Amino acid sequence: MRSRRLDYSESTRQALVDSAVELFTKRGYAGTSLDEVAKRARLTKGALYHHFSGKQALFEAAFDSVENTFMRKLGEIVSAPGDPWETAMAGLRAYVRVCLEPAYQRIVIHEAPVVMGWERWREAEEHFSYGLLRTTIEVLVTSGELEQLPVETMTRLLFGALSAGASTIAGASDPRKASAEVERTIIRVVEGLRVRDVPAAEPPEEKRSRSRRR
Repeated sequence: MRSRRLDYSESTRQALVDSAVELFTKRGYAGTSLDEVAKRARLTKGALYHHFSGKQALFEAAFDSVENTFMRKLGEIVSAPGDPWETAMAGLRAYVRVCLEPAYQRIVIHEAPVVMGWERWREAEEHFSYGLLRTTIEVLVTSGELEQLPVETMTRLLFGALSAGASTIAGASDPRKASAEVERTIIRVVEGLRVRDVPAAEPPEEKRSRSRRR
């Protein structure tokens, strides 16, 4: 049986994280104070420090929350039953749409590399989106949709392309236009790795016979 104290502790922590996500999305890391986060969550600053060592720890919890929310949705899309290729393409398009979400743009793409540091951010990103992408590529290779190339190499290259696309969308003056361009381009890139049906080679004797008839 779960204790009421544990339930209260978890609900308190979640209230603080939810408050942080909203404020970091609206005002950014520098423009958000811990007092504001606690006040919006209707908690004391002491309660905040009971769960988080400081502002950066709270930001990383907000980052994890945003990533978990969107990666869970994407995971449901790419793991759904159906044609592996169509399912993967649906997941790719969904990821591009995620890059238009204010919380994902501000916290994951814009703020995290600066607040967490480049290495820590890349490490965290690989825990979330990289793992999902690698699983999707493994399924496509196993199902014969993608060329039998090294999965790790394909994942690294496509992950880099998707990360660059996310930054392009987040930094664009017209994010929706940029999103459409990124989606179209990345799909063409992935299609270039797709296995194509090659017509069977003509038997040599039939080829010689046809040549003599000419």
